[in-house]
Amino acid sequence: MQTTIDIINQVLPILLLISLGIWMRRKNFIAEKTVQELQKLVVNFALPAVLFLSFLTLELKPSYLLIFGVILVLVILLFLLGQFLLKQFDLPYAYFPYLVTGFEYGMIGISLFGAAYGLEKIGYLAVIDLGQEVFIWFIFMPLLLIKRDGAQNPQAIVKAFISSPVVLSIIFSLGFNFLGAAELLTRLPVTGALLTTFDFLGKLTVPLILISVGYGIRIDRSKLGAAMQVVLVRLGLLIPLALVLNKTLIRGYLGLEPFFEKALFTLLVLPPPFILPLYLPDDLAQDEREYINNVLTIHSVVSIVVFLLYFALTPIG
Repeated sequence: MQTTIDIINQVLPILLLISLGIWMRRKNFIAEKTVQELQKLVVNFALPAVLFLSFLTLELKPSYLLIFGVILVLVILLFLLGQFLLKQFDLPYAYFPYLVTGFEYGMIGISLFGAAYGLEKIGYLAVIDLGQEVFIWFIFMPLLLIKRDGAQNPQAIVKAFISSPVVLSIIFSLGFNFLGAAELLTRLPVTGALLTTFDFLGKLTVPLILISVGYGIRIDRSKLGAAMQVVLVRLGLLIPLALVLNKTLIRGYLGLEPFFEKALFTLLVLPPPFILPLYLPDDLAQDEREYINNVLTIHSVVSIVVFLLYFALTPIG
């Protein structure tokens, strides 16, 4: 009975915050521009703060390299699958392969995992996500820019990479971790204050993201069927794969903690990356632009439902 109560008490805040975002949009409580500015606050400050603290104290193990390789190969194969399906079925949406691969780790993954299991457990999800981050920045983004601009622009890719607060927070945090400087940073007067500030900022991540997700839920029913095809393809493959990998790789071969299983399942049921609409060409057909936004919205809703069901059915302890 107590386990059921604990699950309800952890799941309900997620639903309430998303519902609050929906209510805010319907009642015009805050403007959409305000929500976009709050998202900028999360992406540029709160989210990097969470990731910096997570990687700073994370115990790095050689076995994580295998997880890195598996996830990297997986997202590459998913992109190739998208290319195959696009040609095989002569689909009318050129950006279909970019919707089949990748996972929205920052805006959805961290908020769900952090709300359910605690922000102090984000390190488990961060380890699982590393291979995907390499794919997004060094394969997904270049291909996306080539498709948009007609030619590869290395300067744009490098600029996007080195100017990303999320990427910089991971790089610097891992550097301090390798140097064994975590405890020293905590003790020193200025750096200790900065880490406390990061902790304060990190606590903004979950509520602000969940409210913004709720605010952004808009489903075009006329394109529901086409969008659901992407959702079914992804989850039809990735949910069974997550369960198999958890049993054979995470729990079996590597013998890692149960939170790694939760992290792997969380990552694999997430929607495609939200950066996709930011790099679409200005002259892209409105029909395809709406299709992409609809896929991201519907997949986000379904992902949240699937995650909550998994969380409720597989308690830890």
